[in-house]
Amino acid sequence: MRILFIDTDRSGGDNEESALCKAGFSVDRTANLQHARIAMETTRYSLCLLNLDRPDGSAVELLMSLRKTRGLIPVLVLSVRDVAAEKAHVLDLGADDYLCKPCDSTELVSRVRALLRRAQGRASERVTWRDISVDFARQSVTRGGRLLDLTAREWALFELLLSRAGSPQSSSEIAQDLYGWRDEIESNVVAVHVANLRKKLGEDVIRTVRGFGYVMDDVRNTAPGE
Repeated sequence: MRILFIDTDRSGGDNEESALCKAGFSVDRTANLQHARIAMETTRYSLCLLNLDRPDGSAVELLMSLRKTRGLIPVLVLSVRDVAAEKAHVLDLGADDYLCKPCDSTELVSRVRALLRRAQGRASERVTWRDISVDFARQSVTRGGRLLDLTAREWALFELLLSRAGSPQSSSEIAQDLYGWRDEIESNVVAVHVANLRKKLGEDVIRTVRGFGYVMDDVRNTAPGE
């Protein structure tokens, strides 16, 4: 999942970015609000992390703009100001959550996962489909009771297709979701990851949509045998 981190105070932010990357997210980070607007218009992000600590207040304006143009994307606001009135104001403007800095990296990742879970309509961090069990928090997948050894990129691809099950994803969309600004990718990288996933998961999990991309079908949050 790809996250836009708008770090408006131009300092700090390394801990937050590092925690998200370690948790398997692809993070694009910018302190330039104009660049952030362009990024939101041209790139498909799963979540926006917005640091409000900018003296001119323009980060709040950006939040309002995000809600008008990208209404469904979850927005998690960071701020050094632990003031109830400000929290209420920001949430009323459309933020989905508010976290005070400095924040614990474990809590940050947990809140990001909670927002993504809500956006995807999942009830928990665990999903069972056929004989496949997925734990999003632990980034683990088992099939038939056997734990599968997925690389970070394979997990990211699996999570992406699972979260958008039933909706075919083009190869270019997948590449955009998996890789950030600083990553260099080859033209066939998505096909390579899909092939490797099929070797581990089985050929019946990911279906090729010829001339377009890939899709996972019939994913339901049910117990095996239902």
